[in-house]
Amino acid sequence: MLVISNLFKKYNKNKYYSVSDLSLNVNDGEIFGFLGRNGAGKSTTIKCILGILPYEKGSIELDGVDLVKNPNEVKQKIGFVSDERISYENLTGREYVNFIGNIYNVDSEQMKALLNEYAERFKMTAVLDAPIRTYSFGLKQKISVIAALIHKPKLWILDEPIIGLDPEAAAEIKQCMIETKIEGNIVFFSSHYIDMVEKLCDRVAIIDRGKLLEVIDMKEFKKSNKNSLEEYYLDLIKSMDK
Repeated sequence: MLVISNLFKKYNKNKYYSVSDLSLNVNDGEIFGFLGRNGAGKSTTIKCILGILPYEKGSIELDGVDLVKNPNEVKQKIGFVSDERISYENLTGREYVNFIGNIYNVDSEQMKALLNEYAERFKMTAVLDAPIRTYSFGLKQKISVIAALIHKPKLWILDEPIIGLDPEAAAEIKQCMIETKIEGNIVFFSSHYIDMVEKLCDRVAIIDRGKLLEVIDMKEFKKSNKNSLEEYYLDLIKSMDK
């Protein structure tokens, strides 16, 4: 389980907190969506979970292990797909995945087998040994997904995972998310594709101006609401501007 308790994060020159008193519990075997407009605090929260950003108050725990007290133990259990480009573009796709796998101490035979499996699924076998700098945006996103999954993470975090992908690749990522859930692990993802969030997620959190507005159980939502999640979300966000 991922437990975020009373999280506060403020950037040095800002007067207000980018994330303010945020508390969330995300269960094992759950796909959890994270919604909010640009600047709402989604990426800041994700960077805090990843240990990229320090935070002023609160705590983050994964499987009962505190991120601040045992950062390496927590980070070893996390896979991340960013909406930003890969930094190691002079490596080939194979070299990059092997590099990430070695960081996580993945067995070499297991890593080879998984890489071949994912490369075939994402139609990347022919380009695995080409430099990443020659990849299209979509191919870079695919190799990022493969690298994030190579150690079978307990917590898989995705920030806008299907931007720039063709429908076939997007469908494969969604299937990987479902498989991760079935294996009892956690998928935590941020997206502006609300229809995708509605179809995939068990629960959804909505954040605005750094504060958690609501956590929605999607089964209950679908039973009690005639409107789509997108319509509900837009109405809620508009109400915050009044």
